[in-house]
Amino acid sequence: MRFNQTKKAANLAILFTFRNFTARKKKLSFMDSILVTGASGFIGSFIVEEALRKGFSTWAGVRQSSSREYLQQPDIHFIDLDYAHPDILQQQLKEHARENGAFTYIVHCAGVTKCADKRDFDRVNYQQTKNLVEALIATGQTPKLFVFISTLSVFGPIHEKDYQPITEKDIPCPNTAYGKSKLKTEQYLQSLADFPYLILRPTGVYGPREKDYFLMAKSIQQHIDFSVGYKRQDITFVYVKDIVQAIFLGIEKGVKRKAFFLTDGQVYQSRTFSNLIIRELKATKVLRICAPLWVLKVVSIVAEWWAKLRHTTSTLNTDKYRIMKQRNWRCDITSTIDELGYQPQYKLDKGVKETIAWYKEAGWL
Repeated sequence: MRFNQTKKAANLAILFTFRNFTARKKKLSFMDSILVTGASGFIGSFIVEEALRKGFSTWAGVRQSSSREYLQQPDIHFIDLDYAHPDILQQQLKEHARENGAFTYIVHCAGVTKCADKRDFDRVNYQQTKNLVEALIATGQTPKLFVFISTLSVFGPIHEKDYQPITEKDIPCPNTAYGKSKLKTEQYLQSLADFPYLILRPTGVYGPREKDYFLMAKSIQQHIDFSVGYKRQDITFVYVKDIVQAIFLGIEKGVKRKAFFLTDGQVYQSRTFSNLIIRELKATKVLRICAPLWVLKVVSIVAEWWAKLRHTTSTLNTDKYRIMKQRNWRCDITSTIDELGYQPQYKLDKGVKETIAWYKEAGWL
């Protein structure tokens, strides 16, 4: 009798454990999932970190050849999607959905900011985004929200005389291959009836892991501060963590079919960023060089030509020249604040302090 009671108790315990396991498995299978494309990049890696912190089943879209230096968390799932080949991409999405369920949210951060061949901007930033969206629709996997990371550069050099803020009512007029490819993608998304997109247009993005502004810090550490152009230049910035904030506000609030500018809400002059770097590095005897724009143009053309010969890319190129030439980077973030509830947490002095501290800790400086 005692044996039977013990056996019965054991069976009940096994059954109870199995039901708990099944319940947990069922709960996990219905967990909201998020795909972050371009996850190995500067901005993408921060998005992944926040997605994990918020409890999403987080999928990092990375190529096999991409570095995973900032994607070391054990809970990250990795996926390598072939955006260049629609048929393969559709099959990959079907297989993923069959095994893991469809993605609840997608943050499309993948793209290129500099290319040896300018046609690659259109091929990667526009066509491959289009391939992804069409594959999602074709396989019945339209997410609850598709967040597209665009850029303020889609508007180009406007209000250069009166320095008025760029607004949503202004007509975009990009003058860079990068800006044109992003605008083309925005227009494609906006043309899709009922597709749940959210477009974010950050201005100059800086923060830990970023490599272009790092070059300025490296130059200042070597006692040289280089700037170009003598005409007034109004600049705006946004810290990487504030971009991440805006992304998840959009997800939480379910804001769809809208486009928002992202800055820290302030306007700075051309020397402000370098002055803050000088302060954080405690740099002394810094030689300030201000070159006319024509010098930058010549150097950019030569650097781009040399990079093409070596089949590589150059940080300084004709696209970069046009960006540095632009004098007005003001934009109105009123709707971002009102509709997303966005409140920038990092003014430039706080962001530069944290960034320089990271560069030092990482051994970059």
